[in-house]
Amino acid sequence: MKLNIRDKAPEFSLKDKDSKIHSLKDIKGDFIVLYFYPKDSTPGCTIEAQQFNKDLSNFKKFNTIIIGISGGDEKSKTKFCEKHNLKLLLLSDSDFKVSKEYGVYGEKSFMGRKFFGISRTTFILDKDHKIINIYNKVNPLAHSEEVLIFIKQKGAEY
Repeated sequence: MKLNIRDKAPEFSLKDKDSKIHSLKDIKGDFIVLYFYPKDSTPGCTIEAQQFNKDLSNFKKFNTIIIGISGGDEKSKTKFCEKHNLKLLLLSDSDFKVSKEYGVYGEKSFMGRKFFGISRTTFILDKDHKIINIYNKVNPLAHSEEVLIFIKQKGAEY
């Protein structure tokens, strides 16, 4: 499935590191940043999570919720958060059902090897859970700042 700007974001219910279920319909904020990342504790994903974590207080100023989604189970999320002191909400999509609904799971290739996994993609949702921006193939180091700039601009419009 290919999602586009102005589409309603697909509903989901996923567990966090403490096995607490978070449903999109219950998440309230002026903006929601749903970032899909390939795998816990890999170099690029760690950098991306650390950057979002560092900028959490700036996102909160704009009533923005940051949610990271990837495969792996709750234990994997716990280890990732503890190892890197991450405070952001990371959710486990262990069967990749949500990733498939968002169109970010599919065939990838790395160093000539083909495999299936999550492509690093971010969806920005408004308070009505409509998609207002989509980032594909993001740079983990600069992405949080890029998203924050977009949110600041959008926040000024409201």
